[in-house]
Amino acid sequence: MAFVLHDLFAVPFAEIAPMLGRSAAATKKLASRARLRVHAPARIGPAELAAQRAVVSAFLKAAREGDLDELLAVLAPEVVRSADPAALPPGMATLVRGAAAVAEGTIVLRQRSREAVLVLVDGRPGLVVVLRGRPLFVVTFTVRAGRVAAYDVVADPDRLAGLALALLPGDQ
Repeated sequence: MAFVLHDLFAVPFAEIAPMLGRSAAATKKLASRARLRVHAPARIGPAELAAQRAVVSAFLKAAREGDLDELLAVLAPEVVRSADPAALPPGMATLVRGAAAVAEGTIVLRQRSREAVLVLVDGRPGLVVVLRGRPLFVVTFTVRAGRVAAYDVVADPDRLAGLALALLPGDQ
């Protein structure tokens, strides 16, 4: 996360350190290690990475545009969306099943999707949303047969700290 915030959003290490509960020097070291991992091979092959990236990109485009039909086209019929409560407006369910319900909930979050950036999350295409230099949440995806089978919206600080974020190949 330190690498993405610093290199992608130009957030100073001194501001990132308190978010991660570490010193500025330790945060700088985390970013350095992440830069090395960016150039390491992805956990999935290039063809699978490209296919998953296309699905996540289509999801993001449809969410940004509020296009319910396009969202339904990219979501598997039995898709499951889970989310940390901190990532959702009050009253929204943390677990939603089925393409229609998930798509409708995604449309509600349309404004937040405009702040999203495609990244690698634990070696697979995902999204990070940063607001005023601070990570708001990360979205991880499970893609099967060219569609989103599940996605998880992570906003809990402990869960966020456990995610490895990196730039997608070709985005450096």
